[in-house]
Amino acid sequence: MITMLLQAAGAAAGQQAAGGGSWSFLLMLGAMFLVMWLFMIRPQRQQQKKLEEMRNALKKGDKVITSGGIYGVIADVDERTVLIKVDGETKLRVDKSSIQKDMSEAPAQTEKK
Repeated sequence: MITMLLQAAGAAAGQQAAGGGSWSFLLMLGAMFLVMWLFMIRPQRQQQKKLEEMRNALKKGDKVITSGGIYGVIADVDERTVLIKVDGETKLRVDKSSIQKDMSEAPAQTEKK
């Protein structure tokens, strides 16, 4: 990406010395930014927004997975933290930002024998 930019800048500088071409360089630079925004920045923002909405909608009884790979059931929800029942009576208090997936709405998997 950086090498492409440097090559484009060098080509634009050569064109400019030959008789102008700064408009084509600016147009190309703008097109590259637009493509980056459409394919990289915008989808990432949408994904972050969905994750934040999921975290705000957590309630007692939801099955979740943390970023550390811990599976559990929510026992209590605070403003910034969640109490997760892991195994038996073992409970962990984790930050809401560490919740990565809500498994409550996932379809039940059938066992094959």
